Amino acid sequence: MATPGLHDYGALLDALRGVRWTARLRPRTTNVGAHVAKRIGPNVEVTEYRPYRQGDDPRRLDWKLLARTDRAYVRLAPDIATSPTLIVLDGSASMGGGLGGDTKWRQARMLCVGLAAVGRGAGDPVGLAIALGQGARRLLPRARGDVVREMIRVVDAVSVDGSPAVAPMLDGLRGVERIVLISDLLGDADAMLARGASLIARGVEVIVVHLVSRAELALGVDRAVAVDPEDAALRRPLSRGAHRAYDAAFNDFRASMRNRWLATGARYVEIVDDQPPSDAVRTLVRAASGTGAIA
Repeated sequence: MATPGLHDYGALLDALRGVRWTARLRPRTTNVGAHVAKRIGPNVEVTEYRPYRQGDDPRRLDWKLLARTDRAYVRLAPDIATSPTLIVLDGSASMGGGLGGDTKWRQARMLCVGLAAVGRGAGDPVGLAIALGQGARRLLPRARGDVVREMIRVVDAVSVDGSPAVAPMLDGLRGVERIVLISDLLGDADAMLARGASLIARGVEVIVVHLVSRAELALGVDRAVAVDPEDAALRRPLSRGAHRAYDAAFNDFRASMRNRWLATGARYVEIVDDQPPSDAVRTLVRAASGTGAIA
């Protein structure tokens, strides 16, 4: 599969026009956006009233109603808020090599750009963090109109390599309401789970995109040698029995990742590298608005 170009990104963005996701958790911010906020603020659309209680904001009082009835009521109206989103990419060598070649990394870049565009369409600030062997790359969540183009420049400029720790990319995320983790989960999976569970406990929405390649799902008998995706010097001949053992082990690994992430309260979605990127993004958007797992 060829490296995505401007035409590919353009076609993806065109296919996603009008696609919106909603926050599964109510955003805690009161910045103007497309999601219903947890806090009650000065919105003009009143949904209900209740009697004034000591400690209520006097600005919420309906003074006209007070003048007519001599009773103090406060207006309740849900604020429309933004959901600052950070997309975390696993830039380890296994994402750009192994059985599927560079197809996982290509899909990861397309998903990153597509999800960023959907987030920006909802008015959400969107940021990026990439774990790389040569050092992390970060773009803080921003609501600027050119943030998607900047993400394209960043993801196209980096090369996957080494075995970087992805979990540290989930640290120190002040103000972030939603995390989208895109990884093959072959690296520091336990540490990622621990960080993810901590974020969820703090009220952050976590969506885990488990990227697998079609070749990993269907290991052909013609593959006589197994190559470590993060160290090409490590090779091992495979027998037919080893093929069957591999299939069982990989299926167990996927099931384990799914069940363990779901236990944290995260959304888990398995995406295959040959799935059309626009379809994959739509799948992720549906998952972000629901419960459970899509695999």
